[in-house]
Amino acid sequence: MFLFELLYQSKRSKARVGVIHTPHGTIETPHFVPVATNGTMKAVDSVMLDPLQVQLMFCNTYHLMVQPGTDLIEKAGGLHAFMNRSKPVITDSGGFQVFSLLYGGVQNELKSSGQKKTGTMVIGISEEGVKFRSYRNGDYLLLTPESSVAAQKKLGADIIIPFDELPPFHIDQSKLEKSLHRTHRWEKRSLEAHLKDRRQQAMYSVVHGGIDQRLRTLSATLLDSLPFDGHAIGGSLGKNKQQMIDMLSYTVPLLAPEKPRHLLGIGDLASIEPILSLGIDTFDSSYPTKCARHGLLFTFQGSKKAVHKDLTTLFGPIDAGCVCYTCTHYTAAYVQHLFKAHEMIAYTLASIHNIAHMVERVNRYRQAILGGLL
Repeated sequence: MFLFELLYQSKRSKARVGVIHTPHGTIETPHFVPVATNGTMKAVDSVMLDPLQVQLMFCNTYHLMVQPGTDLIEKAGGLHAFMNRSKPVITDSGGFQVFSLLYGGVQNELKSSGQKKTGTMVIGISEEGVKFRSYRNGDYLLLTPESSVAAQKKLGADIIIPFDELPPFHIDQSKLEKSLHRTHRWEKRSLEAHLKDRRQQAMYSVVHGGIDQRLRTLSATLLDSLPFDGHAIGGSLGKNKQQMIDMLSYTVPLLAPEKPRHLLGIGDLASIEPILSLGIDTFDSSYPTKCARHGLLFTFQGSKKAVHKDLTTLFGPIDAGCVCYTCTHYTAAYVQHLFKAHEMIAYTLASIHNIAHMVERVNRYRQAILGGLL
């Protein structure tokens, strides 16, 4: 069954150390959660993740509903069996796709004025839910709080997310409030559907409200009063890092300390220490693998471009002391050669290294919290 144990609370900050117990194993917090959108990480399979100590993986419900379909995954024995993963999995509701399909993703939306994309695959948003067209064959798909939960039941993830809407950063105040209240109604419906058929799964709420302190307070207070097993913080997190930190500084203290807190979609290196200091337990991002595919390698001395001249004759690991599969089997010079030769294995080796670095970096922060340094 699902259980969160708070083991240590820092006296220097709001940072903390804990353990999340799930049917598929434990998650030591704080912990970085890599994204496996289609039931796999880009260029890295499930078996390779075990030695990397990835204790929780994030999969996307909407994409899995479209291909291969949740009915097929259920017949395969659930997502764990289908993707050959024995450790915990978290799935989102599909609500993020309402945002990304309408506005083109976080970065594009922040640069725009919040205008909808032309030719969007979203047909309409109503109190019932969201009507999509499949990006694979054009079929209509209605995603509601109830159908989202039903899909996640079939997937069999350890932690599931209620259906929500992610409004753009540039939305006006009246529309933001309307979206927030609808999201709250959707989350309550999701929770009701979940509680009728728990299946040993936990459900996190999603706290919304943009960067508006009043709305974040309203959302956190309301959702914390409901029997969710934990809380995720989502919605627009601001246009820059400082806005996100300011929002977290007044939102996180409103959430019950006995429940885990997850920050959705943040994982750049510079954000890790600030968000952990504010009491975030887990956070997910595709940042490490995305950087790897663009030839950016993480080290504790700063990120390195795979094709940089400094790596040309570096006949040792990418990062001194790194014991990941890539660094213990290949030299930085060889990895650079693979990138220059456009060999596909370069993306795998770089992704393995970057994931291992993220896990090790967060482990070091965990030790720093326990040691009274953070």
